[in-house]
Amino acid sequence: MLFGYFRQKKHNRIIVERQYAALTATARTPVFYAELGVPDTVMGRFEMLSLVLILYFRRMRQSARGGQEIAQEIIDAFFEDVDHSIRELGIGDQGVPKRMKKLAGMFFGRLEAYAAALDKDDAGLLASALRRNIYPEMGDDAPDMAGLAEWMMDAERRLRALDEEVVETGSVRLDAPGGLL
Repeated sequence: MLFGYFRQKKHNRIIVERQYAALTATARTPVFYAELGVPDTVMGRFEMLSLVLILYFRRMRQSARGGQEIAQEIIDAFFEDVDHSIRELGIGDQGVPKRMKKLAGMFFGRLEAYAAALDKDDAGLLASALRRNIYPEMGDDAPDMAGLAEWMMDAERRLRALDEEVVETGSVRLDAPGGLL
């Protein structure tokens, strides 16, 4: 029985790595930065990866227990990736926990704001939340995020329609606008 546990963990790890790679590939798609107004900066990439993961997690909460365990492992991988990126940017060991706490707060705040808009199926509310989060310093001068909001709403509809086997095997793919990846 003990060996079965380790075999399951290894199997989950393979699924998590495959799924996380697919989600990060979507978040890195150039169309988001070139055409939909997301700045191609460290924080812009954090924003894109956050919103792709938020869409994924919203789908995963419909899944069976196994799917939810994989979602938890993906959130762990995300924060490990963020930790690694912070260190690569030259933040010392003393500053990492403070930055991680701030970024985790940002992520969960976005989860709440985007979920409220997505639950109401309100593209305008979602676009406003995206503008506030992606361009916090610009206020009313921030670029329009309607295209990104529409993509998110469409992506969520497509995710909801996915078969559970696709979700549980780590085979979820999110196409970028226009089907580009």
